[in-house]
Amino acid sequence: MRVVIAGGHGKIALLLERLLAQRGDQAVGLIRNPAHADEVSAAGGVAAVADLEAASVDQVAALLDGADAVVFAAGAGPGSGAARKDTVDRGASVLLADAAGRAGVRRFVQISGMGVDQPPAPGTDEVWAAYLVAKAAAED
Repeated sequence: MRVVIAGGHGKIALLLERLLAQRGDQAVGLIRNPAHADEVSAAGGVAAVADLEAASVDQVAALLDGADAVVFAAGAGPGSGAARKDTVDRGASVLLADAAGRAGVRRFVQISGMGVDQPPAPGTDEVWAAYLVAKAAAED
């Protein structure tokens, strides 16, 4: 089985890459920073560089060619602002889902977050609220 994982250098992705490699499956970790390729390889994955904030659907679909499943485990990460919560946690997920459809990949797993099924509570930190809204929108 060939599984492509967006956010290929993150904690969830590195764990998944190890598990897939141990099973004899091929894990492809999509990474934005080429300096992370060695860590993806050490986990048993194959690194592929892709900036999901800048790539087109066709460019990403080409990376998904032959995949049996796609996992969205990317995120803007700590220290990023509300705008990146939208461009990564929502926008990149939607792009990846569209690319998976175009590439004929029938399995798509969205790593989300707890509490995204409810609107942010009044007084919630602006960036955290943006994260919750972005994740909910990505699921929709």
